Amino acid sequence: MNWIDFPTYAYIAGILWLSGLILVYISGKKKLLSLIGGLTIILGIIVMSVFITQLWIHLERPPLRTLGETRLWYAVFLPAIGVVFFFRWKYKWFLAYSLLMAYVFLLINLRHPEYYDKTLMPALQSPWFIPHVVVYIFGYAFLGVSTLVAIYGLYLHYFKKMDPKIMLLADNLVYLGFAFLTLGLLFGALWAKQAWGHYWTWDPKETWAFLTWLGYLIYIHLRYQHPKKVQASLWTLSLAFLILLVAWFGVNILPAAQNSVHVYGS
Repeated sequence: MNWIDFPTYAYIAGILWLSGLILVYISGKKKLLSLIGGLTIILGIIVMSVFITQLWIHLERPPLRTLGETRLWYAVFLPAIGVVFFFRWKYKWFLAYSLLMAYVFLLINLRHPEYYDKTLMPALQSPWFIPHVVVYIFGYAFLGVSTLVAIYGLYLHYFKKMDPKIMLLADNLVYLGFAFLTLGLLFGALWAKQAWGHYWTWDPKETWAFLTWLGYLIYIHLRYQHPKKVQASLWTLSLAFLILLVAWFGVNILPAAQNSVHVYGS
């Protein structure tokens, strides 16, 4: 099991997601058809989960070391979040956006396949490795979806009528994502203390992770202090995600980060 097998799983999952989404959109008031569409999407999530599980077994380590491996997890979590919100609140647009982002992650990995490497550098051979990365994956997944909500909210604000439920949805997603983001910072500090003897060194990755945390904290404070400033809140939420992208992807290509202990793989 390696990245050569990935296209088969990706294409099957992609076809299932597209088929399920079509069924959801043409279902109208036919609840059974809508249910079948949702279950078809869940089947696609299961297909990608099977690939991750088999890859984990063959790597003999959690597939969390490289950016390509983490993108696999987002291709599972984003559709899962979309399905949950669809069944709970019937947000078809939310489901479509979540699947679109999952397609993007699959496409990136299809264009840039990887071959598995069982080795882990000594710093990654730590009990904090899995919890640190996993909580960040959850956090980034929720915050990524909150950005989709923010973009949709800006569209409604400028071109249609704003729905108050959009802000409630955005708030709840940010609260969840921010909680996981905070845990990620704490677990990372404990990991750094064990691996390098310091809780915090202002490494480029640490700095941008902290800036990401501050960005979403600003959004939370803005919503609490000025709940009627919807436009400012939505723009803040969108810009915070740009900082998140730098922390996640951008640090690997920053000249100042080439000697960073956090740059493990592409």
